[in-house]
Amino acid sequence: MSTPNTPARVVAGRLRGASFLDDRRVRLILELLHGGGEEARVVGGAIRNALLGEGVEEVDFATTAPPQIVLARAAAAGLKSAPTGLEHGTVTLLIEGSPFEVTTLRDDVETDGRHAKVRFSRSFEGDARRRDFTINALSVDGDGVLYDYADGLADLARGTIRFIGDPRLRIREDYLRSLRFFRFFAAFGLGAPDAAALAAVIAERDGLERLSRERVRAELLKLTLGARAAEAASIMSECGLFLILLGGVVYPSRLARCIAIEAALASPADALLRLGALSCGVADDAERLRERLRLSNSEYDRLRAASAGVAALHGRETPPDFRDLRAMLFLRGRRACMDALALAHAESRADVDANDWISASRFLRDTPEPRAPFDGADLMARGLPAGRLLGSTLKKLQARWIRAGFPTDALLVARLIDEALAEARES
Repeated sequence: MSTPNTPARVVAGRLRGASFLDDRRVRLILELLHGGGEEARVVGGAIRNALLGEGVEEVDFATTAPPQIVLARAAAAGLKSAPTGLEHGTVTLLIEGSPFEVTTLRDDVETDGRHAKVRFSRSFEGDARRRDFTINALSVDGDGVLYDYADGLADLARGTIRFIGDPRLRIREDYLRSLRFFRFFAAFGLGAPDAAALAAVIAERDGLERLSRERVRAELLKLTLGARAAEAASIMSECGLFLILLGGVVYPSRLARCIAIEAALASPADALLRLGALSCGVADDAERLRERLRLSNSEYDRLRAASAGVAALHGRETPPDFRDLRAMLFLRGRRACMDALALAHAESRADVDANDWISASRFLRDTPEPRAPFDGADLMARGLPAGRLLGSTLKKLQARWIRAGFPTDALLVARLIDEALAEARES
């Protein structure tokens, strides 16, 4: 496939070994949108990740073809399509159950820091230069020819996250780019952050208040997954960004230890737990995060439960013994216990691979949650009426059962119930 649209001076070579170029779905889209005066390329993150030898999760396309032609060609080829962002030139093609975004080349006409009005164009270079960072402005055609309009390849090799053009102008076009700068620095950066970019982020930081909380939440969760997330968070804190974003203090060193503990346990990266390590010092912080980041109910419940569990373990330099851990499992549930233990370990001065903490975490992971062989109905069946007394008696019975070592023997359980009922009737 020839690409007469682009001068030879920007051809950076060929993208070799990129498996996504051999994907028949990708080939189908490139061939579908090539010819008849139109051309298409893969753009953005897929190329960046392939060059770094990392996994490619999604493949996006840019094309000279306007959305109506994309839709018409998809229909003629029997492909399902959806006009997911027509005013911005985006059509989503569904192939074998997988979505692929195809966006018409465009220029920004007007921006307000959150949204942009665009006009369609036929210039791959112009489209590349309106993007945020040099490492995201790469494109590759169907023949594997790689195009680099902004020295993105050199920056990628250096691990430099650099805005295209004037950093302050790029940020003013969309203030989320300040957070994306730190997200990409955490994932791909080497050495110190680009000085011009960092100065621009600081100068334009008040614009962060204009962002939707949902967008901030999504970006921060992605940021925590970067290899240098703790370093990025520390720099952001020094720049005063978290006071604007979260309205409170953060704990980058605890985030760093949480990440190291995950590695010691060979656990998968957990963005929400990392966010908790960074941002939750006390249970009330979960409430603040819910408001600031529009957390879902399940996200909020998890962070609040984890924070409450950490409060119960506060100041410990060694983990609870297995008996107490089993009691925690019964009272709080596995997820809350494991989260609390991880955060308590991160707060402690113990080594991140300390055997007692690692063993405690594995115990919580592998031990079945105890299930009490009784409930409130058993107490009511023996004459205790519903109400406050029933609730308090059940809690005392649970405490007796825990102290007794979680017995399942029917006679022993019956004796514990009798003792709890006798105490309730005496009160």
